[in-house]
Amino acid sequence: MSPEHATTANTSSVMSSYGRLPVAIERGEGVWLWDVDGKKYLDAHGGIAVCALGHSNRPIAEAIADQATTLLHCSNYYTIPVQEQLGTELCEIAGMDKVFFCNSGAEANEACIKVARLHGRKAGIENPSIIVMDNAFHGRTLATLTATGNRKIQAGFEPLVPGFVRAPFSDLEALEKIAATNKNVAAVMFEPIQGEGGVNPAQQGYMSAVRELCDQNNWLMMVDEVQTGMGRTGKWFAHQHENVVPDVMAVAKALGNGVPIGACLAHGAAADLIQPGSHGTTFGGNPLACRAALSVIEQLKSGNLVARAGELGNRISERLKSKLENSPGVVSIRGRGLMIGIELDTPCGELMKMAMQEGVLITVTADSVARILPPYILSDAEADDLADRLGSMVIRFLEKNTAVAEPA
Repeated sequence: MSPEHATTANTSSVMSSYGRLPVAIERGEGVWLWDVDGKKYLDAHGGIAVCALGHSNRPIAEAIADQATTLLHCSNYYTIPVQEQLGTELCEIAGMDKVFFCNSGAEANEACIKVARLHGRKAGIENPSIIVMDNAFHGRTLATLTATGNRKIQAGFEPLVPGFVRAPFSDLEALEKIAATNKNVAAVMFEPIQGEGGVNPAQQGYMSAVRELCDQNNWLMMVDEVQTGMGRTGKWFAHQHENVVPDVMAVAKALGNGVPIGACLAHGAAADLIQPGSHGTTFGGNPLACRAALSVIEQLKSGNLVARAGELGNRISERLKSKLENSPGVVSIRGRGLMIGIELDTPCGELMKMAMQEGVLITVTADSVARILPPYILSDAEADDLADRLGSMVIRFLEKNTAVAEPA
């Protein structure tokens, strides 16, 4: 079956919720993927920051296979030893106290939102609100969709969920103004680096300042680490670059390396707000997902791969900057660790197809930002190859666009 046939909408029984590229991926190994026609791709997309340890990871596969012959599911009415073990490991590396396991990043953020409302009600706020950021992305459930700062993906789903106050990202003064005028605020929710919003890192010192502001106003500091967490930025979690501890945190994506799992972690008094009956899940924290996540954490620790992600990110970023420094169409190259964005001065969705044709998989976000989210197991040679290929593609794309824009 050709990729074109595999992705033709009118021959598929799958809903048309995605604008799929004309390629059908069949298998993967390490940092590489192959399509149904045998073409090989360097995966600099990582399943949207999920496959941090690469594809067909043997220890994870063995852990899944072993768990599948032991116990897949029993429900959260009972103690699940492997879930307890994962909770202990995750809280230890995050410096948090308790965790609620779910199935995705959106579900983890939903849990964060519910914790914030419980906190607000406990503080005597009748209609608690959460400050969220412009250009944020927190998921596609109705509550997380409302928290997301993207009108395009909200359109058609009104009425949206009340209880959110929007502020410019990385603008402390805006938060201080809200604090002075809005007494219904219970929490602040933000991504340390906005992923879908264009790989926008918070300014240095912002997270520390937000921590202080939250302490002054009895707000929960809630950090969405769904994309930045589990080592992608060179620390276990991106907020650790400023040595702050949030009250609540959402984690998912790389936690399971492809096996669906999410987590809402809480610290201090916030860790005791969820009580029996106030939240739940059928599949969250099931033995299979927890066993896969334990293997992920073990490999990240034993291979020193968190620090490696930071080193590789610096290597790729510096090589890209060197290659693109004289390209006037490049606005900036930014990010942290293996979360890198190349912003151009023009929409660049075409780069995804160009890269695919040349055997590289990337995404374009916020219309004009090429986003790179590769696995942490890249070799130095693969990292250099990726940077060189992407740099050359960006130059060709900009030259082509300039030629088209120039009058005949």
